[in-house]
Amino acid sequence: MSFSFRRSAASLSVLALLLSGISAPLGARTDPTVAPATPGSTKAQVRPWLYENSDVPIDPAWRFGELSNGLRYAIRRNGVPPGQVSVRLRIDAGSLMEQPDELGYAHFMEHLTFRGSRHVPDGESKRIWQRLGVTFGSDSNAQTTPTGTTYALDLPQATQTSLGESLKILAGMMIDPNIVDSAVNAERAVVLAEKREGDGPQMRISDATRSHFFAGQPLADHSPIGTVATLNAVTATKMEAFHQRWYRPENAVISIAGDIDPAMAEQLIKDHFAPWTVAGKGAPLPDFGEPDAKAPATKVTVEPGAPTGLTMAWLRPWRPHADTVIYNQDKLTDMLALQIISRRLEQAARGGGSFLQASVDQQDVSRSADGTFVTIVPTGDNWERALADVRAIIEDAKAAPPSQIEIDREYAQMDTALAIQVENADTEAGAKQASDLVSAVDIRETTVSPQAALDIFRSGKPAMTPQKILDSTRRLFSAGVFRAHLITGKILPGVDAKLAAAVAAPVKAATNARLGDKVVTMADLPTLGAPGKVVSRTPVGLPGMESIVFSNGVKLTLFANDAETEKVRINVRFGHGQQAFSPTRPVPGWAADYALVASGIGKLGQRELDDLTNGRRMGMDFSIDDDAFELQAVTRPADYKDQLRLFATKLAAPGWDPAPIARVKTGAGVAYDAMARAPDSVLARDLNWLLRDKDVRFRTPSRAEIDGLTPQAFRATWEPLLASGPIEIQIFGQVKADDAIAAVASTFGALPPRSDDPVPAANRRMRFPAHVETPVVLRHKGDKEQAAAVMAWPTAGGFTLSKEARQLEILTQIFNDRLFDKLRSTEGAAYSPSVQNNWSFSYESGGYILVTSQVRPDRIGYFYGVVKDMAADLAKNPVSEDELQRAVAPMRQLLMRAGTGNAFWMNQMEGATHDPRYVQAMQTMAQDMLTVTPADLQALAAKYLVPGKSWSAVVLPEGVAAR
Repeated sequence: MSFSFRRSAASLSVLALLLSGISAPLGARTDPTVAPATPGSTKAQVRPWLYENSDVPIDPAWRFGELSNGLRYAIRRNGVPPGQVSVRLRIDAGSLMEQPDELGYAHFMEHLTFRGSRHVPDGESKRIWQRLGVTFGSDSNAQTTPTGTTYALDLPQATQTSLGESLKILAGMMIDPNIVDSAVNAERAVVLAEKREGDGPQMRISDATRSHFFAGQPLADHSPIGTVATLNAVTATKMEAFHQRWYRPENAVISIAGDIDPAMAEQLIKDHFAPWTVAGKGAPLPDFGEPDAKAPATKVTVEPGAPTGLTMAWLRPWRPHADTVIYNQDKLTDMLALQIISRRLEQAARGGGSFLQASVDQQDVSRSADGTFVTIVPTGDNWERALADVRAIIEDAKAAPPSQIEIDREYAQMDTALAIQVENADTEAGAKQASDLVSAVDIRETTVSPQAALDIFRSGKPAMTPQKILDSTRRLFSAGVFRAHLITGKILPGVDAKLAAAVAAPVKAATNARLGDKVVTMADLPTLGAPGKVVSRTPVGLPGMESIVFSNGVKLTLFANDAETEKVRINVRFGHGQQAFSPTRPVPGWAADYALVASGIGKLGQRELDDLTNGRRMGMDFSIDDDAFELQAVTRPADYKDQLRLFATKLAAPGWDPAPIARVKTGAGVAYDAMARAPDSVLARDLNWLLRDKDVRFRTPSRAEIDGLTPQAFRATWEPLLASGPIEIQIFGQVKADDAIAAVASTFGALPPRSDDPVPAANRRMRFPAHVETPVVLRHKGDKEQAAAVMAWPTAGGFTLSKEARQLEILTQIFNDRLFDKLRSTEGAAYSPSVQNNWSFSYESGGYILVTSQVRPDRIGYFYGVVKDMAADLAKNPVSEDELQRAVAPMRQLLMRAGTGNAFWMNQMEGATHDPRYVQAMQTMAQDMLTVTPADLQALAAKYLVPGKSWSAVVLPEGVAAR
């Protein structure tokens, strides 16, 4: 059974106010339907296939079954989002099932199945699903891991016909894919491009870590992507043999969760998958081996330019377990023990110690090992000191049990995370439920309802004693085969011997690692003034949405609704964001995401604020938008009033702890050199700055700027920004309107009126670089076969041409689709080409259409030829009606699904309190975007994809020229 601490999706059926003509969903019910027990029945319950050898409560929302050919399935009704049906089809065939000469075959088979089958011509499945509103890559995709391959389909506005057609296609992909030499040769180029683009520092580090930790086991050298040699040796005959061994009904599991009658879905599975038979017996699962105690315990890997990092592991043999209540309670006890240590490590890192970051974790890795892992990022080059300090903290945890207060702190955090899933159960997305079920199959465990998970956790609390936590800690950090892996960015003489000596050296328990027991409450926050008065309250935007103005100038957009059970979204927008900064004078905006939040409130530091919010759904995320700074959190009805107070006191009495400045500087410095090691990291560092015509607000800080930042300079920049400028608050969710208004009045309404200097005209301008005939050349220090190419055209910005802005989304989607078909599917020249539309309503200029792709250096010229030809064709010829609808239908469904959550509407209403044009843009968005015609798109392409206005850049390896 898996415990997830992720937050679930939302549901709000309001897009019908803006969209019409959408087909009705198969079912309109969000709550699962559970068949009642037969009265008076004494028949023993038959446990479904997922729950064999388990005593955890069966989730009655699932309808389980097994076909005579061995295929197993599970189906449940879920109306989040309305009309969508999510299908997951898992094949128990991953890279660990490959023979030594078949490396990469499981992943290659995943690619081949999408090309075509007996039901679908080569490459046509993507187009069929697009016509049904499916977005390729997000709604339809697949993933191959060491232990399996999972195919995913999220079918919007599903009908019996469209789901039946989709299952027919999936069945054909599994039973009779188009395994012929022409398809294999075409897809080989695609897979090799994927491998080439994926190769880089992180992949090499991952491969080195896996080969060391799992030496002697198949996992050590069975990366799903395979090797160039084995991929080049693939033939249709070999792929057919692999398919025959592993693509069998007894190896398949289907999970379906969506807005559909489960009985109907069950019949469709039977219709399309019952005929699946494969002659003979399939291959038995191979032995995944055990951690090898005879293999070397330590290893050093040199990856030029990489930050120094160290991972330790205690690896135990993985064994399948009966997924019982006791087993899961023991797992939760282990998690609690590890969270206690991670919190101690985090507190040490915050204090400016020898390591920037350290954490501990337990993972069952690919059914190959049950491991305890410790990851360490040293503050500088002195990894030995960092290792010693982390070992000392772990040794202290092994030496004596934690205090009851420490246990209670972590218990409260875990309890709250599980309770939130219960609170949000009726808005949990079907896609998540379908994925969670096949994930449970993968790890040979079960899935339970959120309430059952919480009950199991709470019933195990009496056993979570200090002594049991101590026993867990000692076992997690002693049992098993030990490994340590050090990553360095440069060759260090004698480092191998130093690492071996460092991990073998005696360790003394730390004496200052344990956290204090002081209790922090809301009363410890700075006090605020008297509540403010409401001066106006008017409807705005959607029905039920309100705009409220307070006497001190604070403005609130409130959307009180019950669509997301026990969920309240809060966004505090203040000041002028990016426009508060000069385009020519650098400021430490780059440090604020972390340092501004971590610097505390009043006399409370981050440690005290952690305790204040522990066991509650509260948070504080900071970001810089074009026209405002933002503090955001997702909270709940019981906590949102205190969340508002937390935000208000942050603006009224910010803390200025210098420690976060030191930490963020160290982190930026550690990452700096790695930015030059691959073409994608160079683009991440420089492209936004170059596309803004070298506006310093979008530039990655130099090493000198990072090193030169002081706490005093940071405060001098941010203190006046926190204290000035307009405040716009958004509250969307399950609140009572009058209570929410009163809560804002007593927090933000209690702040004194704020000054507001006008934004200089220069700060409101956004520029696009001048046209270049030949691409700007950037350099990276990585693989000689890796390069990237960029081409962009200027558009505009602001509200005047908002309809064009919306329609450019459709144009760029069609452009993207054509580029994908040409560069990836047909030529294999690139794996992930992308076309994007960037248009800001906050600026009157600076928008652009951007094409990016990784390519080989010898294909740069080819890439630009394809892009220019496609741009010219879009301007010269109208798209076909079918091509248009294959872009419009997925966009319509994307908007429909996005509109079922408060987050979407909150985003659309940002800035509406000071500019009503945001409301108009929201109300016309769907109409503007979805009524576009081929002639409209042709006119847009002719207007904006102008050769004489384009800008381009290439990222090439050092010493290599473009060809």
